[in-house]
Amino acid sequence: MAGSGCGNACKRPAEADGTAEGLGAARKRSRTERGGRHKAKEKSSRLSAALFGEDCEISHDQVYELLKYAALGKCYNVTQPSWCRIYHQSHLAGVVVIVLHEMSQLHFYKFYLQFKHLRKVFQHRFTLPPSSASFLANLYGEGADAKTQNNAQGLISTNSGCIPKNSDLQCDPIIRKYGESKQGLTRYILTLEELKKNDYPMKGSPGCKGYVHTECDQQRTDSSPLFGLDCEMCLTARGNEVTRVSLVDAQGQCLLNELVKPESTIVNYRTRFSGITRKMLLPVKTRLPDIQSRLKKILPHDAVLVGHSLNADLQALEMIHPSVIDTSLLFARNEGRRFKLKFLAKAVLGKEIQCDQNLGHDPTEDARAALELAQFFIEQGPAKVAELNLEMLLTTERLTEVSQNKSALQPQGCRVQKQSNDPPHLSKPCFLDCLQVTGQKPLLLGRQEVDSSGLCQSNLSTSNKQILQRALEDVPLSTFSIVQFSLGPEYIASHLPAGFCEKVRSKLTDMLTIYAGPFEESFCLKSVKKEFGKCGPIQSLTVVTETYQPYVCIQYEVLEAAQLAVESLDGAEVAGSCIKVQRPVTAATLDCDVLIQELEQDIENEGVIYVAGLKKSLSETDLQEEFSQLEGLETLFLPKDLQSGRHRNCCFLKFQTSQSAVDALEVINSWAVKGSKLRSRKALASGHLWRWIWQMNHSSGKQGGNSLCEKTVPLSDSEQDLRKKVKKLDQIIKKLYRSLQKNTLCVVLFPGTNSIHGSQSGLGLMGIKDNGGSSAC
Repeated sequence: MAGSGCGNACKRPAEADGTAEGLGAARKRSRTERGGRHKAKEKSSRLSAALFGEDCEISHDQVYELLKYAALGKCYNVTQPSWCRIYHQSHLAGVVVIVLHEMSQLHFYKFYLQFKHLRKVFQHRFTLPPSSASFLANLYGEGADAKTQNNAQGLISTNSGCIPKNSDLQCDPIIRKYGESKQGLTRYILTLEELKKNDYPMKGSPGCKGYVHTECDQQRTDSSPLFGLDCEMCLTARGNEVTRVSLVDAQGQCLLNELVKPESTIVNYRTRFSGITRKMLLPVKTRLPDIQSRLKKILPHDAVLVGHSLNADLQALEMIHPSVIDTSLLFARNEGRRFKLKFLAKAVLGKEIQCDQNLGHDPTEDARAALELAQFFIEQGPAKVAELNLEMLLTTERLTEVSQNKSALQPQGCRVQKQSNDPPHLSKPCFLDCLQVTGQKPLLLGRQEVDSSGLCQSNLSTSNKQILQRALEDVPLSTFSIVQFSLGPEYIASHLPAGFCEKVRSKLTDMLTIYAGPFEESFCLKSVKKEFGKCGPIQSLTVVTETYQPYVCIQYEVLEAAQLAVESLDGAEVAGSCIKVQRPVTAATLDCDVLIQELEQDIENEGVIYVAGLKKSLSETDLQEEFSQLEGLETLFLPKDLQSGRHRNCCFLKFQTSQSAVDALEVINSWAVKGSKLRSRKALASGHLWRWIWQMNHSSGKQGGNSLCEKTVPLSDSEQDLRKKVKKLDQIIKKLYRSLQKNTLCVVLFPGTNSIHGSQSGLGLMGIKDNGGSSAC
């Protein structure tokens, strides 16, 4: 986790003079240091991202998170992005974003062989939603609008923070809910209706079978004891399971702080939030029933539990307790929104909790904070709480966050990151402002450039060659660069994705299809389906009767299944016949073998294998146990039908090293020799490509390609020219990438398209350049 302070790595010489130093100054200093005789070993930045299987769809806001952290880092109190992690961010030499204007994921795979450099350098890939008109602004933020600035002017500063003028307490949701008078704690205990509405475990509820009741059934009074409760959960094969429990009494004394080992296999420790690691749980013997028994013994019969969104904790504990004060509901907001516990602790109690430098949340700290918040509310009454005007404090905190954490920044220089519960008028902050305030000039090159007034101007006549020349000169002088390339306005106008998509779908269908035969006239189709089903999920199976002897046409759902069938069943005896297995011979499949070979060698599939022949009844937990003996297994992806949600009879296994994957293939194939139904090979489409293939394969359109015996249409001059342009574009990106300094974060974005012909998802590729010129992971 990123720390709130700068740490040793951020104590830079320039700051001693009261000036801020960014990536550019660090870059210049590192160049100077290279000439020194006794230079210390330089740290390398690394990028880690769990983009595998179904976790490959990334939003524009998440890309913004990444770029903001990479550009500003923890010295500006910017936290790590939620979906990936940059190690040693302060050592980044710069950030370069390459935007391929008007291009989508469809373009990348249509011209997969032409994009030779892109697919061999960047290991991390992700799917983006189709582009919007404000795509560039989504990358670096939009700044605050006039309404936001007016709101900021309506605040007055005090020693305790910013408060609004003339606030109307009668409109406050807390007053509307509780009135202004002080009341006892029983007024704030959730009613049966509130418990049900907020998904609290209740007696007789269908999902609470087997839950343990605390047996605290005594009548509550205003003097009943309060207890703060908080749990940390990890994700297991069953869902969220409790791994740590803390209970504090009304004086804040810790009564229970216990680690718990879940029954199911943990698939994600969520260490960033839970603070739980595999090493911590190794020696733990305590199980959930032990914790349930201890809680029942500790809690008196009239106990009132206090927590923040306590329903999640009780669900994880599988316990039912009738009397609860939920601080996320107690400090009421409009439209069902809720304040975060961290904000309430700071705004109401003046306490900092969940600090960034800590590894995960401390449940005892959170339980104590929730308890003290409830005690404050009860003792002070709703009117005093409403006078704090928490809504305005939250808005003010966001507007002034950067200036409070970095004295060198002026309030107008940078705005605070938009969170999910921001008022609608608050825009996403433009972090480029922060760079400019510190003397670092962001660079925007391509179809849109920044003029002297700071506005973006379009220049459609600028060629890729001109943009590259400018980039080679200017990118080394900038700490954050956005460089836009395109295939030209004439391409965009004449090659919209209508027929384009159909060609890709037709080729994909041909690659997923195999023909098997010949068979005897009275062959058993069920036997054929069973044998070929061992290679992977079948989408359709039909008998071809136009031939002298019957053949079977099989269309698979995944590329690996079709390829495995060709490799393992060609020449085999199936249903009493020695058969030949081949793909249809079409114009689109003439380069199929080359494409398969390139997919195998694709850096995204490094260390990943495909396994078929699984029983559909097996869960991820079962498979984890079955493959646990395979050394170096990192994670497992079990594909499922995106419509029905049912698992398929195949999976992808990702290993820590390529050698581990090769060893695993040998082990699984040795099982097959001994009678196992499992079949395996190298992966071809394990990441985001798997999902994209499924969507293309199930979308409306022509099924199958045009065989060579039919009339074929040669490539038009414009299509041949387009392939050449794509190849040149790949070379241009290669030249720019090679010119980048080591430790530069490079992100390549195909924004996706939105037009009258429909929308196409975008694609992102990213990596940090290492000494060898490839991306460091």
